[in-house]
Amino acid sequence: MSLTFGIESHQSHASGMHHKPVRYLVVIDAGDAAVARMLLDSRELVTMIDACAAEVASMIAGLTPTVGAMGTEWDGALVGHTNDERLNAKVYTLAV
Repeated sequence: MSLTFGIESHQSHASGMHHKPVRYLVVIDAGDAAVARMLLDSRELVTMIDACAAEVASMIAGLTPTVGAMGTEWDGALVGHTNDERLNAKVYTLAV
């Protein structure tokens, strides 16, 4: 007879990463406000938040951005943004 009283024990926890890390943070104007777009290494959008958020400031502290995201590698990630917005975008490469 089991002493679990019909309740299964938890499965062992799989350690490691559950999702891919964010590689790029792009601060770009979006009409009337700046947004921070967080992207994977493949430039797939993970999330988008207000660029004035304290979390953004802490993530980019000490990093030097590349100004401009005009290359074809950014076309899919920044669709909907004007050429002027993309020209002035600040691209931060985050440590993985």
